[in-house]
Amino acid sequence: MKVLRVKDNSVNKKESFEEISKLVCKIADKTLEQVGNEGIFIFPESIGNAEDITEEQMILQSTNNSYRTGNVMGFLGFGDERLIIESRFGQEGNDYFMEYLLARVLDIPNLVDMKSEADQDQKLFNFFLFLFPYYLKAAMRKGVFKSYICCKYNDGNVKGSIDIARHIARNTPFTGNIAYSKREFSYDNDVMELIRHTIEFIKRKPYGNNLLAKVKDDVKLVVDATSKFEPYDRQRIIESNKKSPIRHAYFREYLMLQRLCLLILQHREHQVGTGMRQIYGILFDGAWLWEEYINTLIENAFYHPMNKGGKGAQWLFAGNYGLIYPDFISKDSQKRIIADAKYKPVDNIGNKDYLQMLAYMFRFEARSGYYIYPEAENSEDLFLYLNKGLTYEKNVARREDVNIIKRGLKIPSAAEDYEEFLIMMHRSEGEFITRLGR
Repeated sequence: MKVLRVKDNSVNKKESFEEISKLVCKIADKTLEQVGNEGIFIFPESIGNAEDITEEQMILQSTNNSYRTGNVMGFLGFGDERLIIESRFGQEGNDYFMEYLLARVLDIPNLVDMKSEADQDQKLFNFFLFLFPYYLKAAMRKGVFKSYICCKYNDGNVKGSIDIARHIARNTPFTGNIAYSKREFSYDNDVMELIRHTIEFIKRKPYGNNLLAKVKDDVKLVVDATSKFEPYDRQRIIESNKKSPIRHAYFREYLMLQRLCLLILQHREHQVGTGMRQIYGILFDGAWLWEEYINTLIENAFYHPMNKGGKGAQWLFAGNYGLIYPDFISKDSQKRIIADAKYKPVDNIGNKDYLQMLAYMFRFEARSGYYIYPEAENSEDLFLYLNKGLTYEKNVARREDVNIIKRGLKIPSAAEDYEEFLIMMHRSEGEFITRLGR
């Protein structure tokens, strides 16, 4: 197997990708929307609503003789080629930081410590399994999925189309029954059956019951709705769902769950894709993970509008004009602070970011704004004071009452194992929160 590891937000020579050239041809200079349509699972799915990652962003973007990576992290495979995009804080093949973000934000356990195969395909498959409760809960918020199904009957109450061949086979000599079929709007359909098969599959895993316990109410609804469930019917259900993906926009969450279930149920040892020519994998939005992680640290002191969920929407102008979603707005109305979580390197936080922050500060009458970013070293906070005056009038001077602060959170880089990383990370979080409260 050919495996290449690269870091997010990095530039790598094209020569280093020669060993996985077939995979690179599939993803290079293609947008996330394009690769998503080819079978790659992108999390979270509503990337079109994000500011730091968009459908136009690329996994690998050509720049002269190099490929540039962005805020995306994850695993990709094609045939016997693998590409692993780690966080830039990963060390010696162990990406403890990415594992930590997934554990804090998505409640996915540290996969390094799981008793499973060491290969990346198995690790990828475990990601799919641990994402299942998240997507099940998201889909079930829309209620149990209901659709038309074809039901076959053989009785004297004809209410549909008569099945001549089946009638002759079953009712000769005639006993008063007639074989017929009709379409009915039912909860027990192929989509719900697919979800049920996935639930039963996960239950057989050593950690399955603990995993499903997080969504036990949703699991019960699925079980109650699928009274016709039969274990031997799994392959037919898989093929039916592959041929008929959910298309209605209202049930987009069910479409993502349907895709995830198919990935789980079609898993084969050492091969997650459905064939050697199938590209597959999972990508995580590092910017979104970082923002949600920061929220777990400061949620008691800050409001957190969420553009992906459409919660806490704010408007620039009266009459609901200029929709905006600041990352964080402090709850202290007397000393309002705007905070923006930035996963990208601090040197990449530039002009457009400044303009956006100042607009938010003006809108919410805040005198201070924070950029919160991950860093590898304990750097001092960078204070940026707003200017006043004009160069034309030669009276430019800084304002002491309005500033933007770039404040980093130290990510451990010398941990020998995940347990030591946790200790060091908790220490960094404590120091960061202390500085933030000053």
